[in-house]
Amino acid sequence: MNYSDKQIQILTTAERLFSSNGFDGTSVRDIADEAGVNIAMISYYFGSKEKLMEALFSRRSEDINMQIESLLHNEQMSSLQKMESLVDSYIERVMQKQQFFKIMMCEQVINKNPAIIKLIGEMKKRNIESITKLIKDGQQKKEFKKKVDVLLLMNTLIGCITQTMLTLEYYQEFNDLQNVPQDQFFEQIKQKLSIHIKFLFKALLNYEA
Repeated sequence: MNYSDKQIQILTTAERLFSSNGFDGTSVRDIADEAGVNIAMISYYFGSKEKLMEALFSRRSEDINMQIESLLHNEQMSSLQKMESLVDSYIERVMQKQQFFKIMMCEQVINKNPAIIKLIGEMKKRNIESITKLIKDGQQKKEFKKKVDVLLLMNTLIGCITQTMLTLEYYQEFNDLQNVPQDQFFEQIKQKLSIHIKFLFKALLNYEA
């Protein structure tokens, strides 16, 4: 879905506030005041706070589905290269969209809002269905093993990235990286995650592993 600049402004503000205060701790008025719009505009565009959250989840899941569709039609890359491209994309998304992934983590831990848990479940289902297409394509080309647990594969990917992001300070301290400039540190983290997860994916997907 194509959003207007004003809709994106509202979604971006809501994402930041949901990340900081939680879904239940954020009111529509909070979002309107922070975004510099009136409540009626949010109601007009999205209908309710729940629908606003739904639009936020839909927007974040659309990007990955579009990328997967593009990869499926790419005849220049091997199936493993496509999965490695997906790995790098997920790492970049989590690094760049930390607020959104923080919302997902917090809401799943709190588990108090059935509507939000349902949204998270639906988003995961859409993503898994898209990624399954990519893996089945590799299986049909005999580049991937026949038996692949797609859900565990994706849990390995997402769990590894999110847990690393949640424990960055500990990682810095453990590896004595406190004095490394933040931008350099983030680049190091991305590279290490990329190498680590791609190694695991190759072992889980390839016959030769």
